[in-house]
Amino acid sequence: MKNSIISTSFFRACAPTTFALALAISLAACGSGGGGSSSGTSGTVSIGGTVSGLTGSGLVLQNNAGDNLAISANGSFTMATALAVGASYSVTVSSQPSLPSQTCTVSNGSGTANASVTNIAVTCITPAVRFAYVANSGANTVSAYTVDTNTGALTSVGAAYTTGVAPDSVVVAPSGKFAYVVNFNDNTLWAYAIDTSTGALSTVGSSSATGNNPTTVALAPSGKFAYVANSIDNTVSSYTVDTTTGALTTIGTVATGTSPRSVTVDPSGKFAYASNYSDGTVSAYTVDSSTGTLTAIGTVATGSGPRSITIDPTGKFAYVANFGFGSFNNTVSAYSINTSTGVLTTVGTYTAGTAPRSVAVDPRGKFLYVANSEADTVTAYSINTSTGALTTVGSFATGSKPYAVAADPTGQFVYVANSNAATVSTYSINSSTGALTQTGSYAAGTGAAAVATTQ
Repeated sequence: MKNSIISTSFFRACAPTTFALALAISLAACGSGGGGSSSGTSGTVSIGGTVSGLTGSGLVLQNNAGDNLAISANGSFTMATALAVGASYSVTVSSQPSLPSQTCTVSNGSGTANASVTNIAVTCITPAVRFAYVANSGANTVSAYTVDTNTGALTSVGAAYTTGVAPDSVVVAPSGKFAYVVNFNDNTLWAYAIDTSTGALSTVGSSSATGNNPTTVALAPSGKFAYVANSIDNTVSSYTVDTTTGALTTIGTVATGTSPRSVTVDPSGKFAYASNYSDGTVSAYTVDSSTGTLTAIGTVATGSGPRSITIDPTGKFAYVANFGFGSFNNTVSAYSINTSTGVLTTVGTYTAGTAPRSVAVDPRGKFLYVANSEADTVTAYSINTSTGALTTVGSFATGSKPYAVAADPTGQFVYVANSNAATVSTYSINSSTGALTQTGSYAAGTGAAAVATTQ
């Protein structure tokens, strides 16, 4: 009995200590913060959440501007790289989905990961209505249209919108909320807010100054930076973009080759390229992801008189339409892109129609289209997705003096701005061959010079 009393007393004395220790261990295992679950092994935590509403392809998420994750379906996701307990995280959309084109937004995307994070929500929506815009160089206006997402047909939004003198290029922000127009004769860049219900435009503040005779405006995939090729100054002007208001702030300029006519940014947002008309080169640059500043990499030779450059949606290939300098060149140059350095390597040169002026790749990266301004045609090519090499599909009639070609973000349609005809031609794309079938022709303004559609 005495031993029993001693044992019971010992148990009663030790029990609170044992219970407290167990409770402390349990609480430590539970962790806290980040809306998450228990922390990972070796002092690391995972970062993830759920995706909903995704119907397109090509969605890429990014954590802390470096950890990329491709998403192909709705459901839960976990970023590839675990973080140390207590580290900061910031999950954003690096690449929006296409086919159909969608806009995905992130909720609960940033914070401090004191435990594994599971409550990040990525929501994707398909715009109910899409819009197209044409810059009319002879009329000093921009025409606006709604796009029938089933047929590609255009319906005018109303009277054209005033812009600067001789608008030469139009581009729509990835968000679909803003449009930008560069004006060749008065050296300005105009910003417009897009009414996402009607497609109507309203100016954002006053116009921004460019260099002399600007020819093309391009946006970074993030929508945070804009770039303008200035054909007289031999420069590219850079701007930051307020993604809430659409307003522009000048960053500075960088030197190009002689008479740059086109500028573009690759889908990763890491590299920019300018085609230099008078010296037959392409200038390559790295893009500072924080500031938008361009730093020259080098140049590569093209055919004579390069007028337009574009990058395929995978970021592996670049294509240049060679208009000709002194005489028509009538070719397309193809290049592979070193995805680490941005350096271009020649793939080959391919025959186009007379005076190729504009080039575009469909959003699947399967087909290339070139507007031949003196042949009144668009030449279609299939793309070898491994090498970037081109195979001619055929040529298709346009209106008079096709100055610009654009592939619809859904991969179903192609639009061509016809300068002399003051029209926009619409085509459906054969998804197997890339061949075009004309589906309509719609009135634009005098000197229709460029066309762009919302995402």
